[in-house]
Amino acid sequence: MPKIKAIVFDWGDTLMKDFFEYEGPMADWDYVEIVDGVSKSLHIVSQSYICCVASNAGASNSELMGMALKRVDIQQYFQYLFTSRELGFSKPNLDFFNRIVQTLGFTPQECIMVGNDYNKDIIPAKKIGMQTILFSQGSKDANFDYADYVMSSMGNLHNIILEIEKRNNIYTS
Repeated sequence: MPKIKAIVFDWGDTLMKDFFEYEGPMADWDYVEIVDGVSKSLHIVSQSYICCVASNAGASNSELMGMALKRVDIQQYFQYLFTSRELGFSKPNLDFFNRIVQTLGFTPQECIMVGNDYNKDIIPAKKIGMQTILFSQGSKDANFDYADYVMSSMGNLHNIILEIEKRNNIYTS
């Protein structure tokens, strides 16, 4: 397996909490909140990998997404912000993920998708060849065949990426 070069994050309920009582762009919401552990993990992983956000956020384009990320002080960690509006495809369409990988200029195997929606984030990313981390605070016993790893805390992200790198090296050496 090739070396990991990019980490692609889902936005809502992976990086920032989604509050369904609010409508419109998250940048305009009265209240926004970061998911626990995200700041610390981004600070660490952004030093070694290109970090991006990829979202179906229908009410936001990448500029509005950036404004929302700035409100919780994590915008600086991301080199790319992708929305379904600009990509022309929505998750779980495989073209959504293929466009991201093409834009980054990497192979799918060089990218990790981190998301909280197994069906929209993990399955399609795995189908195009990306490595996957499911962020799930629910049942550990559920069957998540397409997820390379399941983590219950965003604070564990760096350690899981190191595990993936270690596992990849075992396969290539």
